[in-house]
Amino acid sequence: MYYLKTFLMKILVTGGAGFIGSFLVDRLVRDGHEVRVYDNLDPQVHLHQKKPSYLSPEVEFIQGDVRDVDRLAKALEGIEIIFHEAAAVGVGQSQYQIKHYMDVNTGGTANLLDILANRKHRVQKMMVAASMSSYGEGCYRCARCGVMRPPVRTEEQLTKKEWELHCPQCQNVLTPLPIPETAERHCQSIYALSKLDQEEMVLNFGKTYHLPTVALRYFNVYGPRQSLSNPYTGVAAIFMSRIKNNHSPVVYEDGLQTRDFISVHDIVEANILAMSKPEADDEAFNVGSGVPLMILDIAKVLIELYGSSVQTQVMDQFRKGDIRHCIADISKIKMKLGFSPKVSFQEGMKELIRYSQECEAVDLFDQASQELKARGLA
Repeated sequence: MYYLKTFLMKILVTGGAGFIGSFLVDRLVRDGHEVRVYDNLDPQVHLHQKKPSYLSPEVEFIQGDVRDVDRLAKALEGIEIIFHEAAAVGVGQSQYQIKHYMDVNTGGTANLLDILANRKHRVQKMMVAASMSSYGEGCYRCARCGVMRPPVRTEEQLTKKEWELHCPQCQNVLTPLPIPETAERHCQSIYALSKLDQEEMVLNFGKTYHLPTVALRYFNVYGPRQSLSNPYTGVAAIFMSRIKNNHSPVVYEDGLQTRDFISVHDIVEANILAMSKPEADDEAFNVGSGVPLMILDIAKVLIELYGSSVQTQVMDQFRKGDIRHCIADISKIKMKLGFSPKVSFQEGMKELIRYSQECEAVDLFDQASQELKARGLA
């Protein structure tokens, strides 16, 4: 597959008008590829359901849904490379819009693969956006009992506001560790299950039909173009929307839970490496920074950089299905593909601030929070 490094390709990006997809499209166009975008312009992501102004005018744009088999088949005509980024996103929302998430994520991916299995095509490689959410809780070490994957925290424990995980054998508080790709997946949401479906279906299809495929397990992606009006998007964008509207960022539990944040620009680089390197074929890779950051610190940094006077609101309450710690072990993608994150957290947050000053931000967090509470999910 080394020819992918030197030859220009005809590429389809599903979800290519969205946050991650559009930056990937920009890079592919810049590299000289012929790019087609397939996107349904979901109003939860695209507030006014219009093709975004940032989408490169050099791309062919098709507005369509992955659930529409005929239209999707049309979009695949002549395509040589697929980046499958299209998905319904949102952990909490997935717990009560179950059919929607499974129809779009699992069903939409099934449509894509069914077309490839049963119709003539020219596709030579496919990358799928997978998710760290499929891991559930991260990996931990007990000072006495060693490395382990502990069971999810019980509601009884969380009701007592005992936030950290304990060793099931000796009850010591556990220390979080980076999680490798070999770890068993413990999905805690319908969203996570649907993303796991996407990944496993694509890799299974690739092995069956000898089509090189790659699954990239994104950790917490942030950056410009992430909708500030979608209350189910990434935490950094949700905090930014609150701050921009002079509202306090809301932090669940005690705010000391950690996540792995990575810039959208680094995500794009990982996708390009996955496309161009044969070492990526038929593999799954974590794509993160490998650096743990506390949620409380994310809010504080954004408030400071924005120059706001609002104070972070620590709820001391929990949401069902939330995990405590999950950090990427990125040694595999470093070794096999030569990937290394380039955008520092501070620089990435400054870029997000600049973006927020130019775009619309309708703060719907309270509405979404009340929805979760009404359904017993928070």
